[in-house]
Amino acid sequence: MKLYNYFRSSASYRVRIALNLKGLPYDYIPVHIARGDHLTGPFAAISADMLVPMLEDDGERFSQSMAIMEYLDETQPEPPLLPRDPVGRARVRALSESIACEIHPVNNLRVLKYLVRELKLDDLAKNAWYRHWVRVGLEAFERQLAQSPAGSSYCYGDTPTMADCCLVPQIFNAQRFDCDLNGLPRTMAAYETCMQLDAFRRAQPSSCPDAEA
Repeated sequence: MKLYNYFRSSASYRVRIALNLKGLPYDYIPVHIARGDHLTGPFAAISADMLVPMLEDDGERFSQSMAIMEYLDETQPEPPLLPRDPVGRARVRALSESIACEIHPVNNLRVLKYLVRELKLDDLAKNAWYRHWVRVGLEAFERQLAQSPAGSSYCYGDTPTMADCCLVPQIFNAQRFDCDLNGLPRTMAAYETCMQLDAFRRAQPSSCPDAEA
C-alpha cells in the first residue's frame, strides 16, 4: 500500500490511525498541500480531486478518508473499525460524519486560505471562524456521546472505531487553534483513552517523515 498524505492533514491523520490499528504496513508518500503540491505535478496527474489522503492498493487508487477507512474495514476486517450490528455501525458512522462532514469541511486548509486571500479576513477573524465551528460541532458530538450507554472507553464501545479515528485528529487541530474544549467530558475522555494506544501515538503529525515545526 501507498498512502499519499500531508502530516497536518486531519483526513490523512484519520487514515494513518486506521492503518496502524489494523497493523497494515504502507509506504508514506508526502504531498505538501500548504505549498500547493497537490494541485500540480505528479500527484495532480493521478488524483481526480487533488486532495489528500489517497490510498493506492493493488493497482487501485482511493480518495476520501471515510471511503478509504471503510475499504480497509471491508478488505482487512480485523480488528473492525465498525461494529458488527447495524445499530452500532449507524451510530459510529454518525459520530464519524459529525466530524468529517460537519466540522472539517468549513475549517480545512483551502477554506481558511479563501477566508484570508479572497475575503480578506485577518488572522483574528479567521481563527474566530475556526473556533466557532469547532465548538458548535464538538458540542453536538458530545450530545451524541451522551446518548450512548455509559461506561464506553472510546467513542462507542470498548474498542476504537472509525469515530475515534476521526475524533483524535480533530482534537489535535482544535488544540493547535486554542479552541475551548471545556465542558466536553465524554469527548475528551475518549480522546485521552485513544492517546494511550501506540496506533494513535505513531500516527501523530510529529511522528510523520514530512513533519515540520
